[in-house]
Amino acid sequence: MSLNVKQSGNPKVDSFLDRAGRWSEELALLRRMALDCELVEELKWGKPCYTSQQNNIVILQGFNDFCALLFPKGALLKDPESILEKPGENTQSARRIPFTTVQDIADKEAVIKAYIKEAVEVEDAGLKVDFKTTEDYAIPEELQEKLDEIPAFKDAFNALTPGRQRGYLLHFSAPKQSKTRASRVARHMQQIMDGKGLNDR
Repeated sequence: MSLNVKQSGNPKVDSFLDRAGRWSEELALLRRMALDCELVEELKWGKPCYTSQQNNIVILQGFNDFCALLFPKGALLKDPESILEKPGENTQSARRIPFTTVQDIADKEAVIKAYIKEAVEVEDAGLKVDFKTTEDYAIPEELQEKLDEIPAFKDAFNALTPGRQRGYLLHFSAPKQSKTRASRVARHMQQIMDGKGLNDR
């Protein structure tokens, strides 16, 4: 699908939209709105990304059931229309607006542009998301027992990056049954001893 965009349009995004399939028309319209807000268009992580002074403002996404406009610092937006949603239960910073039709996007054009402009203002003001630290997460009893029982394991866990620690804490805490939580801890002990994160290979 061809689309007349400002000269700031990136040829890599043209190629992306040519292959976008089901959501090509919706994403092309969102692209035009982002460019109307005078953002710089790039392709990052395989997705169209729009920046201001090299700061990521908004990213276009396509999924099976919907497409979306993702704000990396969406948690800092006021969201007067209550249309922002968390991409995942444990997401701290990013928020997205999901869409399923071109008409839905067109109807919200003024709102979308207002949210984009506010996201630029957030970056210009240097605002930061107040991320939870590892200390803010509860340590499941099954993990604490192993940390107390095996000093080397405790040292290895404490040596992990905060992000890796949080990943394990969320993974270990998820099951409702103690038996399952204990099994997860046991299964990942060697990985932790090796200094690896939950998804490291």
